[in-house]
Parts: sequence; C-alpha cells; structure tokens
Amino acid sequence: MQDAQAKGLENAGFLLFIALVTLALLFVVWPFAAPLLWATLAAIMFQPLYRKVLGWRKGRESQAAGLALLVITIAVIIPAFILGSIVVGEAVGVLTAFREGAIDVSTWPEAVLAALPETLRAPLADAGWNDLPTVRERAQDFVEQSLGLIAQQAVAIGGSVFGFVLALGVGLYVLFFLLRDGSRIGPQILAALPMPHDIAVRMGDKFLAIVRATIKGSIVVGLVQGALGTLTFFIVGVPSAILFGLLMAIFSLLPALGPAIVWGPVAIYLLATGEIWQGVVVIASGVAVIGMADNVLRPILVGRDTGIPDWVILVTTLGGIALLGLSGIVIGPLVAGLFLAAWSILAEQRGVVLEEEHADIEETA
Repeated sequence: MQDAQAKGLENAGFLLFIALVTLALLFVVWPFAAPLLWATLAAIMFQPLYRKVLGWRKGRESQAAGLALLVITIAVIIPAFILGSIVVGEAVGVLTAFREGAIDVSTWPEAVLAALPETLRAPLADAGWNDLPTVRERAQDFVEQSLGLIAQQAVAIGGSVFGFVLALGVGLYVLFFLLRDGSRIGPQILAALPMPHDIAVRMGDKFLAIVRATIKGSIVVGLVQGALGTLTFFIVGVPSAILFGLLMAIFSLLPALGPAIVWGPVAIYLLATGEIWQGVVVIASGVAVIGMADNVLRPILVGRDTGIPDWVILVTTLGGIALLGLSGIVIGPLVAGLFLAAWSILAEQRGVVLEEEHADIEETA
C-alpha cells in the first residue's frame, strides 16, 4: 500500500515537473511566438513542395528543405515585403494628404446625400444621418484612425529593425527544420499527448484540416479577392488602389459581407459624385467577379468542410485578431475547431457508454 502511494506521489511530482518546465519553456520562447507559429503553419502548407523536391533529391533531406525554403522565400516572402512597402507608402501618403487638407472627407457625406433620391433621404433623416456635421466628423476620424494605424505599424517595424530581422531569421531557421523533420516530429507529439492515441490522432487530423482550410480558404481567397479589387480600382481610377485592395483582402475574412464592406462605399461615392460608369463597373465587378471568386475558389482550395459554422468563424476570427493580431486569423478558428472536435468526441464516447449501460440494464431485467 505504501509502495503504491509512493509511486503515485512520484508520478504526480513528475507530472508537476513536466507542467512547470513546459510553462517555463513557453515563457522563454514567447518573444518568438509569432515567427514560430507562422513557421509551423508554413511547414504544414509547404510540406507537399518539400516532398516534391525530395523526390528529385532522394535521400538528401537537408538539400530538399533548403531548396524548398529558397522557393518559399522568392515566391512568398520577398513579394510580401514589396507589397507591404507599397501599401504602407500609400497609407502614409493618404494620411498626410488628409492632415494637410488635400483630401477633405468632410464634403463626402453632403455629396452622397445630395445625390440620393428623396425616398432614401427621408429614412436617413429619420435615423439621424442628416446631421451632417456629426457624420463628417465621424467619417474624418474613422479614416484618419484607420490610416494612422497602418502608418504606426510601419513606424513600429522601422523602429525595431533588429528585432524584426531577428524574428524573421528565427522563423526561417525553424521552418527549415520543420520542413525536413516535420513528418517525424508530428507522430512523436501525438504519441506523447496525455490522451488515448486514437483521440490524439483525430485531434491532429482536425488540426491539420483547420490550418489548411483557414490558409487556403481564407488567406489565399482573400488575396485573390484583394487582387481583383485592386485591378478594378485601377481601371476606374480610384487612388491608392493597392491600399483598398489590401483592405478588401482583410475584410474577405468576414463571412457574408466580406469585400463588399470596401467596394460598396467606394461604388456609392463614385455614383454620388457623378462618376456613373466607374460606379457601375465597381458594382458589377464586386458582385460578378470579386464575390463569385469566393464561391468558386473556396471549394477547390479547401476540398472538405471544417465543420465550423460561419458565425463561429466570424466571432473567433475577430476575437483572435483583437488578442493576437494577424496570428489570430488562424488561431481563432483553430481554437474553435479543436473545441468543437473535442466536444464531439466526448459526446460520441458518452453515447457509447450510455448505450452499454442501457444494454446492461436490459440484460439484468
């Protein structure tokens, strides 16, 4: 009896030690949590590329991982830097124009309301939207704060260049090893989890499915919709088209409205200011091209449903972004998916237990 108690105490002490060491490790690596997260996501998404390269360089895993990393750097990271610098430049330029008075948002509400028919102006007046000074002030503040946020992020990155370069280097370094050793690390992690192996495997499969669905079905589709929006704004002559395209890509993460949050007000303003054909083109492109891109591409890229309702994706995406920034785009839906999967497995287990108990009762009777 005493031996059993001693063994139980030793096991409890060992589990406590593991928990403390794990928390200590998380505390130590927390400054690099974002690059480690994105390195993990990139390793999952680009594992097929690594395997294809490995097929050409059989038995040379390090060379295959290095070549795959080079392709990722050239095809993804460098273009992202170029696009980011252009967007930040446009945001800073537009913000400067607002503050210097070159762009005056205060005149826009009057122009839009004046161009609307009387049947629409009356309900807006009843709702209080005819208070033009308040509307002008809110519009000006909203635009300046939105553009100022982008400009502040650019200044923050520029002010900590060393930290940014260090984080990028750590991410690429970890990505190399995850590409090379990921197929061995994954099963080892699942085997070490303190839960039944079949449940760990199911949760691992759910994790991979949600990551792929989120990146393919949200980020890739969002980039496509943003590119289509940028092209549309270029055609109709909207200034800072790339900036608006990026905003469209971000809002595409939201179910239902998505990119319409951006192209809708732009179309209304163009129509209200007399640029009829430009407004019609934006509406046509938004409905027939940008809107349909999601319906066409998402089933092709995702392939299978994650089982997460749209409203849950909306709430968890916004909550994830509020807590973790861009990383929350993936973390939010991932937590929701694992939460639903875990409760689904628990419900299945309870269902099996209840069926067995019911069968035992019938046999006893």
